[in-house]
Amino acid sequence: MGEEKPTIVFVLGAPGAGKGTQCEKIVNEFGFVHLSAGDLLREERNTPGSEYGELIENHIRNGTIVPVEITCNLLENAMNKSETKKFLIDGFPRNENNLEGWNRMMGDKVNLKFVLFFDCPEEVCVNRCLKRGAAGSGRSDDNEESLKKRFNTYINDTMPIIEHYDKENLVRKVDANHSEDESGAYWFAPGHPSIHPKLVDRIPQDWMDVF
Repeated sequence: MGEEKPTIVFVLGAPGAGKGTQCEKIVNEFGFVHLSAGDLLREERNTPGSEYGELIENHIRNGTIVPVEITCNLLENAMNKSETKKFLIDGFPRNENNLEGWNRMMGDKVNLKFVLFFDCPEEVCVNRCLKRGAAGSGRSDDNEESLKKRFNTYINDTMPIIEHYDKENLVRKVDANHSEDESGAYWFAPGHPSIHPKLVDRIPQDWMDVF
């Protein structure tokens, strides 16, 4: 990746917590590149002739986690292709194996600033995902059966990762339980590269050192 280490912000939260939606706003306002681990895996799954396609699909449908070596390679390749050195990595690391693999394969190559944690009740998240699926998201895991498995994975595997980073004082938590009407103004005031007043009291000032 060259001499300059990329700046990384991990973005974690339950399925449907709004990670992708809010990452778009950060990208637009602060010039980050949004890398969704899930999107990269789905893209690889759909690539003709991919040796990992069937394996990835099985994990996605079952709500389980793809081997970390595959995910890290996809993330590193995406970063290498970018001219920007600021990345939001959405949906990763999702378990202890992800964390260990990332530290082993990528830890010395990047500068991790913090973990952005979107906290949202399960019922709200499930409803968002089901609406997304009904609207034609094209995602094979936006259904009730897959969502149960995804939430079990999130609670059992991902929450311990968030707690791990919280002990290192790296977690920045945002209340993501907002209606769709509020979501457009959820992060930023229109036309201004600043946090929307609704969240000012909840967002530490040191975020602005990165954003």
